[in-house]
Amino acid sequence: MEVQLVEEIESRAALAQRDLSVVKSHIAAKQRDVRLLQLTSSELSQLPKDTNVYEGVGKMFILSPTAVVEKRLVSEATELNSDISNLGKKLHYLETTHKNSREHIDQILRSGGRN
Repeated sequence: MEVQLVEEIESRAALAQRDLSVVKSHIAAKQRDVRLLQLTSSELSQLPKDTNVYEGVGKMFILSPTAVVEKRLVSEATELNSDISNLGKKLHYLETTHKNSREHIDQILRSGGRN
């Protein structure tokens, strides 16, 4: 009975550890995207206001006013920051789950399987 419990807790801990690494990589990717958007926005802010710019759409480029592109960049940055916030909450949950699983395993091992 105790062995099954330890194995189940261990599998949950391993799953939480794997999910932790996935969430951390997602956060890093989204933070990279935010930095790229900030860089693009700063480059656009240096252009005159009436300048038209080209945006990549698939394999082609379309001519867009700077204001439209800046609005899209702000919208995307807001969405990415929201995603990062949600992933941060998920990261906290997974860290807590992993920590609790490890503590339960240690507690079972320290008690020697006695309850």
